[in-house]
Formats: sequence, structure tokens, C-alpha cells
Amino acid sequence: MCKNFLLISIKPEYAQKILDGEKTVELRKTRTRLKPGDIVLVYVSSPQQVIAGFFEVENIEIFENLPKQKNNFWDKIKNKAHIKEKDFNDYYKRASIGVAIFITKVHKFDNTAKLIKLKQKIKNFTPPQSYRYLKPKEIEILESIVKEKILVTQ
Repeated sequence: MCKNFLLISIKPEYAQKILDGEKTVELRKTRTRLKPGDIVLVYVSSPQQVIAGFFEVENIEIFENLPKQKNNFWDKIKNKAHIKEKDFNDYYKRASIGVAIFITKVHKFDNTAKLIKLKQKIKNFTPPQSYRYLKPKEIEILESIVKEKILVTQ
């Protein structure tokens, strides 16, 4: 079974909480092809601009018809997402769906992959506005930059 490798842009404050193991669910407004066991690489957005680590997907929950499901969604993630209820409501104000990516097996790189280095090594590399899937060759290059293997559990 092939795993998906998703590169996801996360604001520094939330990325740090994920990498420290405090934030155990990442919130999104769009679907992905992620499934349990897939790997999500954490791109810490500006001003840091680095890939700082990764986590394995424990589970995905999608809340359809979000305006009617928002309270159920909030109850499910409020103690895991490290977000204030007001910020949650603002983020999902006009959204039709809510996606919760539940996090397990977090790994923080000793050597982060800086954006400038990624651009030098990966042709046409740009950090995603939200997310993008990485190709096997891009994973190999990333591993050479951070000098670590990306955890792939069986």
C-alpha cells in the first residue's frame, strides 16, 4: 500500500504546538486524499519558512454541511486543536465542510529544511498555500537535506 506524503503549510504558533505534541488535530476547510497511516510534513510558514518535521495521520473526520454540524465539530476538537472558539468560528465562518486531521507519531527534525535550500534542490519548488502532495523524488531530496529518513511505519 502506497502512502501519501502531504506537505501542509501551518502558521508558526500552531506548527510548534504540533511538533511539541500539544496540538493533536489539524483543521482544514478542504478535503485531502489522506488516510490513516499517511505522512504529513509540516511546513512552518513565514517568517520561519522551513519544513520542521512530520506526523502520521491517525484518523480523518469530515464534517459535511458545516453550518449545521459546527457545534458537533467544535465539541470533537476543542481540547485537541489548541484554538480559541472565536478563532474556530471565524476560520469556518463561510465554510461548507470541516476537516479534522488527527495526529499521531510526531517527529521534529534536528535539521530543518529551509525554503531557500528546497528551492535550490527541487525544481520549481514553492511552499503550498494550503497543501500539496510530494513525489517520491522530492521525499528523497528532503531526506538528504534534513539528513534523516521520513518515518514510514508498516
